[in-house]
Parts: sequence; structure tokens; C-alpha cells
Amino acid sequence: MATSRPSENLLKFICELQPEPGAVQMFKGDDQSLSVDYESVSVVIPAQCSVHQLRLRICAQAQEQNCLTDPFAILDPKKYALLYAREDDLYEAYDDCQVLRTLDIPWSKEDSYCLSAYILVKPMVVVVDTEEMKRQQQSLTYLVGHDLEEDATDRLDELTFTRRKLASLRRQELRNRDDVQYTTDPWVTSAPITDELQEWLDRRLPVTFHYMSKISFSVEVDLNATPEVLLQVFGKVMEDQGLECETSKDLVLKVTGREEYFTGNHTLINFLWVRRCLTTNQELHLSVLPVSHVVPETVQFVEWPLVDGFSGKFSSHNDLTLQEKDLDDIFMISLWDCNRKFRVKLLGFDIPEMSNKCQQMVYVEASLLYGNKSVFSVSSSTKLLADEVLWNEWLDFDVLLSDLPRGVKLSLTINAKDSDTTSAAKEQKQSSTNKASESLKIKGNVLFFVSLLLIDHRSVLSQGPFTLHMWPYICKEHDQADRLSSATNPDKANSMAISILLDRYRFPVVLPNAFSDKTPSSNASLFLQSSSNTDPLSPDESIPQFTDSPTLRSPTSVASCRKMSFKMGSVQYSSSLPQFLRKVEWMNRKAVEDVHWLLENWDPLELDMPVALELLSMDFVDEVVRKLAVKRLEALSNDDLLKYLLQLVQTLKVEPFHDSFLARYLIQRALRSKRIGHFFFWFVRSEVVSGQYFQERMAVILEAYLLGCGAAMINSFIQQVQAVEALQEVAVRIKNLYPDKTNLDSTTPLKLQELLRNSNLPNEFVLPFDPRVKAGKILLENCKVMASKKKPLWLEFSPMPSPTSSSPVGIIFKEGDDLRQDMLVIQTLVIMDSIWQEKSLDLNLIPYGCIATGHNIGMIEIVRNAVTLAAIQKSFGGSAGAFKNNALFEWLKSKCPLQEIHYKTVERFVKSCAGYCVAMYVLGIGDRHNDNIMITDQGNLFHIDFGHILGNRKQFLGMKRERVPFVLTPDFLYVMGRVKSHNSLYFQRFVDTCIQAYLLLRPHSQLLVTLFSLMLLTGIPELSTSEDMRYLKEVLQQEQTDGEAKEHFLQQISECQKQGWTVQTNWWIHMVAGIR
Repeated sequence: MATSRPSENLLKFICELQPEPGAVQMFKGDDQSLSVDYESVSVVIPAQCSVHQLRLRICAQAQEQNCLTDPFAILDPKKYALLYAREDDLYEAYDDCQVLRTLDIPWSKEDSYCLSAYILVKPMVVVVDTEEMKRQQQSLTYLVGHDLEEDATDRLDELTFTRRKLASLRRQELRNRDDVQYTTDPWVTSAPITDELQEWLDRRLPVTFHYMSKISFSVEVDLNATPEVLLQVFGKVMEDQGLECETSKDLVLKVTGREEYFTGNHTLINFLWVRRCLTTNQELHLSVLPVSHVVPETVQFVEWPLVDGFSGKFSSHNDLTLQEKDLDDIFMISLWDCNRKFRVKLLGFDIPEMSNKCQQMVYVEASLLYGNKSVFSVSSSTKLLADEVLWNEWLDFDVLLSDLPRGVKLSLTINAKDSDTTSAAKEQKQSSTNKASESLKIKGNVLFFVSLLLIDHRSVLSQGPFTLHMWPYICKEHDQADRLSSATNPDKANSMAISILLDRYRFPVVLPNAFSDKTPSSNASLFLQSSSNTDPLSPDESIPQFTDSPTLRSPTSVASCRKMSFKMGSVQYSSSLPQFLRKVEWMNRKAVEDVHWLLENWDPLELDMPVALELLSMDFVDEVVRKLAVKRLEALSNDDLLKYLLQLVQTLKVEPFHDSFLARYLIQRALRSKRIGHFFFWFVRSEVVSGQYFQERMAVILEAYLLGCGAAMINSFIQQVQAVEALQEVAVRIKNLYPDKTNLDSTTPLKLQELLRNSNLPNEFVLPFDPRVKAGKILLENCKVMASKKKPLWLEFSPMPSPTSSSPVGIIFKEGDDLRQDMLVIQTLVIMDSIWQEKSLDLNLIPYGCIATGHNIGMIEIVRNAVTLAAIQKSFGGSAGAFKNNALFEWLKSKCPLQEIHYKTVERFVKSCAGYCVAMYVLGIGDRHNDNIMITDQGNLFHIDFGHILGNRKQFLGMKRERVPFVLTPDFLYVMGRVKSHNSLYFQRFVDTCIQAYLLLRPHSQLLVTLFSLMLLTGIPELSTSEDMRYLKEVLQQEQTDGEAKEHFLQQISECQKQGWTVQTNWWIHMVAGIR
């Protein structure tokens, strides 16, 4: 052991010095290897020293050996980079504060007394961008929706730092990616086969092949066949026909007329398009393409140099501690050696222009925020509001610096003093850990707010003076995410600026990467802190206690014993983990040390998905907690990940820093699957263009994805963005021309056609809500302006060429509506449908495409062969048709002349009606009139336009228009054969299906509640506080037995039957008065 100690604490660097600019440009040349022709110096240095100290040693050696004309330039990281080779790439030791021991560098043991490594000291040469590079950057900025180049200020600021670190992640993904598999990413599902499709398993499926416009033929194949089997069948037929073609490994199957491929080792029945063809009785046509004809997803962007993966983190506390060190050996201070209390000096603030000259007294409140909780608050004295106010006042916090966790923020608000405010003296208010901490909801007297991360993205404690440009507070209760952001107001010329001073130290103060001992402290009972007898995690029922005394055995033995004990019981306690973590004192370092030990030994697969998603909510900002949740997500298939992608993008706002485990996970999954990447692009981009609080974060994450998604995806995204911008311009002009809801006239279609004809619509583009469908030339004669307040545009486009007759591609483009609420409801319908289908219950839901593409703009899919109930009722007697109970039945009958088909139509109506009754009740969907309930020719009932959720009902003249829990009108009952309260087989099947569907949702109630709670970050008006989740818990009867829940839903059905006439009356009023 004595001989190994020097090799751990001493490092030898053989440094090859490249002279200042010659012919080679920095990072742009083809040769990425280390040269042996340069002069070199050797440096031996303690492992706990920093990169900057290594620069000092190299500079001294270069000066002594007269290697460079200006050796002092080595000290400037903007002039010289320290590079090392790993896996055929060059990496830069980017952060001068990084500890040498933590460099992810290939160490050699050639020297007996220390580890050694080769590095290249290379001058930074300014590279003049070529026209191609400029064009690429313009395309990137256009797609991102924000110019990140303008935001980048310094090589160590968070933006530049994150861009450089994510480049390493992207390089690794691209190195491992199979370009053909990525380009032909299949759309498959792991959902069980429904009863309706079971009969097909015993039959053979007709498939028509089309090869290069040379030959087409049909064969019958087994549904358990794979794409490889289909290609073998195709090859045999071609051979029998005496035709030449490529081998099966050089061919790929593509759905004719769609951007969808059949690849991989998946059976046909698991391809989404096959299931759709079987359900809708469509023929399956496949085009056989040579792989060489598939548009390659080559990456054309010039990459940044890679940086060390450990940049931004520091060594253990033992390396950094001040104990037993001479002053000359100190280069950084461990935060855990800082035993003084945190304080901030309020210098003052100034505002360029006062909007209100009234005599108003104000004070500043400084709070320590951790996640969405205010841990400790201090208020200043009051002053008269003026253009400039000076304080020079220290605000002291009863919190040790050594207890500050990564991610803690200093929140500053300027508040107007109201009549209830007490004395102007400082008030200190610490939230008790035994109570719910003060939430982020800002009080009504707040005027301005801003936050500062106390430990930055490099794990360095903030020191010295800061001038922060504040955000004006707009009283919007639903904007809970605003204060999670540490962004400052970019409008510096016109914003309030507050100046503060933090304590300064002689050296950088850094947060160690690890505790000195990985075993839990002897005070392990901190895990089970229980403030009262009502604590849900009481000691007898909570996570297993550690009873071994560390003094009895070695730490390793104790840790092993505790780990085994914990592993045996962790599954049982997984569901209680979020409640337990909410009780942790995150400002107590010893308690956090124990919690981190626990979490690092937890098997992520033992977490249920609702628990993992909950750990990504605003309640949990700790990096180790969130890392555990992300590890659980890694097991998700593409199909399952898409179900939660909307929420996961929102939870990026909770992360303290741009670079996080969640951000890296989402970028990785997007770079592996074009299916994931498409929706990831739109979900993130809509956040970039919708607000400023998280604009930079979302932009840098989106840029990291776009730099690796491939040329074909880039071109597709450019076409999509161009289409959205062109249609938005048309929609805005139409709204300006026709500002009233009812003033559309006969010239409106012509005006719309003129605007569309002169717009910059691309000749073709992939639909943002479904990348498998490509829209061609716009069909002007089919387009119209819909008679609604927001003037949505009904647009139709020619489909892609196909051997089968294809309907036009239809979209509704909306400008002025926030479609994120509709997206949430439709996403929840997809999840409900998957829950039901897991139990072989197919309720024929139609979760149509819907996507927000920006701030209050978006697209909705047009469902073909479907009409509104209002249109049906009007065709049976105008507005009076709302009271004709047989109108819907007669309409369905007219669509199905054959009795056998009619029976199937009624069965489909019963199942879809049951599914939507349960879904609309559970989600509390309001404003259910006959213009937002539709039905297809095949009897599929479905709902649209989800403007009111979670029990928020629309009112008319101060009264609630809706008195029923869900829509079950006499005309629905008439179709089911329930006339004048007589029982019928169809009605009983409807009731049984409702009960089955309702009871199947109850075990998943926590998942539904969690998904909605994560959307609190969006600012959706009807989803503003955690109180809104109470509706979901109540309607799902979480505290009741299945028997009681069944009786509850039967009562809802009975109530709907009794009050059905009120719904018909509302529908009649709607048609007469046009109430929307």
C-alpha cells in the first residue's frame, strides 16, 4: 500500500507545445492526432491541483526551456487549449478550476512513482466562418427560434459551458448510431392485441408490393412474419419472375404514400400501420426501396471541440479540505469547510423609468429557494419607491454556507408595503421542516422578482457584487414556473436592476463532488424524521432503519450489511419514496448524505412509473433524486416514452441548470429515434418561442439535438416551420379582416384563397402532429374560414402518391388559442386507451392529432368522414332537431344500409360512447355542446375542443350551463334501444363497459394525477395549483372500494339519464343563439 500512495497523489504530464499560429487552424483540420514533432516539457504535479496550476507549471517549464516566444500566453485559456486524446477524439481540459485527479484522461503507469498522460498545448486560432458555415448557423438559429450566439458572453458562462459539454454527449451518440436503422425508424407498439384483432391471428394478411415502378404483386403472409421474412418472400417472387433486384439486406420496406418504414425484428401485427389497416379494412401496400434510395441522415454541422465529461464537478472533500494544508497548497476551498452563515448585502436598486409616481413604500424580500419551496426569508427595511433607492443593509440568514445544496437559489422580490405590514424592521421568517414550506406562489404585493443560483453550473459558490435585472410581476396565479428560473430580464435598458453583494473569499469556494465517506453516517435515523404522529412515514412503517453501529465493524462491512438489508425491503417502500423525500431537511448536509447513500443503492426498476415521474416534479430538485428517476425512464420503449414526453419536456424547467441528467436523456432518446426526435423538436421549440424565463435553456437543448439529428430531418423541420409561419401570417390577416364572429360573407373563401396563393407555403411538408403524413400542394378550393371567434382555418392538401385512393390531408390551423390543454387531454386519452387495451378492452377512441407550434398557435387533425351532432340535428329539423331523439339513430342507419353493418356500427357507437363518457367524467371536461361532439360514418363517437377541464364548467348569465357529470342524452339512449326507460341489451352493455373502463382506471389514478401535476409548469389557466388535482382524486374515488366506486358511477349514469333534457335544452340554445 505504501508504494501505491505516490501514484495516487502525483501526476506526470508530458506536454507537447504547438507553436503559435502557423498553417493549422484550431479544431478545423482533418488531423486530430497528437503530433510528435513539437517541443515537449514534462510536469509533475499533485493530483489535487487544478488545471490552472498545471498551466502555471507548463508556463514555467516553457519559459525555462525557451520553447515558445510568449510562454505566458499559456495561462490564458482563450489563447491556448490543453488537449488530450481519448477514443480517437481530442478532449479539452476546459475549466481551469477542475481538479486534475478528475480528468477523464487515459492514464499510463509507465512511471513507477506516478501516473502519466500526454497532452497537447495548442494555440487557439480564430477561424473565419465560411459561407457554408454561416448558412448552417442561420438554419440552426431559424429552427431553434432564438439566436444563441447573441446570448453567449464568456467561455465559462452556463450557455457556452453547456453547449460544449453536450457536444461530447452528441458525439458519443452519433458514433454508436446505425444510420440506416435511424433513418428507417419503425412505428411499432407493444400493446396487447385487442379482441377485435384476435381473429386475424389465424388468417393471412394480403400485402401488395411495389418495386421501383417496375412491378407490383400481392401475396398473403402470416401476421407473425417479420420485415425480413417479407423481403425474402419478395426476393423469391422476383427470382421466379426472372427479375433482378438487390439482396434483402440492401432493401427496405416503406408504407406506400407514407413516411413510415417496416424494419427491425418486429412481427407485422406490432406495426401501428398494420393494426390500423386491419381495424379500418384498408389494404396494406408496401414499397420496396433500395437502401441507397433512402435519404441519408448525415450530420453536416461543424462540431465544437469536446470537453472533459467531468467539467463542472470537483473532487472529494478530502482533496479540497483546508485541514493540514499550508497556504501555498490551497487553491480552492471546499464549501463544507465554510462554517459561517450565509448573508447578502442589499446595496439598492434603480429603474430607468417610473410608471407610477405615487408615494409608495417598498421593501426587498430575500429568500432561499430550493425547488418550489422557500426555505428561509429575510425582509429589508422599507423605503420610498423612487428611480433609485439605496439600502447598504446586510440581510442575515440562519443557514450555514456548508449546508447549501446544489440548486439552491437566492430569490429577490421588491414588494409594495400594504396597510397590514408591520414595522419596517427586518423580519426573519424560517419555514419549519415540520410544516409545508412556503410555496412559490407570489403574493399580491410583489412588484418585481429575480433569482440567482448561489452555486453555479460549475459547482462554484457565487461571490462578490451582482447586478440583476428583474422581471416585472404580472399577477397570473397559474405561472408557477416563473420563479423556478434563474434567468434575468434581457431588456436591461428598461428593467429594474437590483444590486447586491455576497461575501468574498481569497480563493474559489467549490462544492465537492462526493462526501468524504460513501457509507451513511451513524445518525442514520435522519432518514426517518417524523415531526408528528400523523407523519405518513412513521418509523414502524417507513423505509427500513439502519440499526448497525458503525463502531462495531469496518465501514465497508457496515455499508454492505445495510445495503443488503435495504435491498430486501426497498420494493415494499418504493411507493412511499416521494412522501419520505418531502420530509428530508435538504439544508442539512448530514441528512442529505444519508439520503444520497440510500438513493444510490436503490434499484431504479423497483420504482413504479408514477413514482419516477413524481420525483421529477417541482417538489424534488436534488440531483441524485432526479438521477434515480431518469434511470427508471431508461427502460421505456419509444411507444411508452411518447406517452410522457409532453410532461418530461416541461420538467426541464425544474432542473437548476441547463445541463442535467433529464436533458441528456431526452437528447439521447431523440437522437436514437426520429419518431421521438420529431415530437421532441416541436415540444421544445414551442417553449422557446413562447416565453423568456426558460428560453435560453430550451434553446440550448434544442440546438444540441438539431446538431445531430441529420440533414434530412433538418430539411424537414425547415419546411414545417416555414409552413407554420406562412399559415400564421394568413390566419392573422384573416382575423384582422373579419374581427367579429358572425361577419363572414361569400367573399371570405375567395379572400382566403388569395392569401394562401400568395403565401410562402412550401410545396410539401411533414405534418407537425404526425410525421408519417406528408402534405403536398394546397387545395385552395377546399379551404375555408370556420365561423368561430378565433377564425380557425380549414385547410386541405393533396396527399402523397399512393396506389389506393387517398383522401386529402386535412388540418385546422388555429391562431389565438393555447392548444397545450387540448394536447394534455388527448395525451391522457391515449394513456387511458393503453390502460384499457392492456386488458383487451378496445373502446374505439379517436385521439386525433393536435400540437402547439408556438405561442397560441397550432394545428389540429381533421378526422375524415365525421360530422358534428349539431350538423345531424340541423338536418332533421333545424334547431328543433336537438329534441328529436331519433335523429342520430336515423342518420347512422342511413350510413349503413345493410343490417349486419348497422349492428357493427351500433356496437362501435356503444363502446366509443362508454369510453368517452368515462374519460370526459374523469377529466372533468366542460362545455360539451353539440358542436364539439362528433361521430363518424362507422359509428365512432368522439369529443373535440377541450377548453374546460377538471370540473371547470362554462357559465351563462351567471349560471352553470351544464348540470350533468357527462353527456348521455336521450338520442344516445335511443341508438342503444333504451326508449322510455325500457332496458335493452345494448344499454346494458354500455353500462357494463362504463363500469369496467372506470374500474380499470382506478389503479392508475396516481399516474393520471402525476401527469396533470407536472403540467402545472405550463401556465395553463385551469391547471394552476395542486388543488386542481383534488378533482381527479375525487372522481376516481381513491379512498373507496371497487364496490363503492361501481355504485358511484352507476349513480352518475342515472343522473345523466334524469337530466338528459337539460343537455338537449342547452344544445337547442347553442344552435339558436350560437353560444360558444
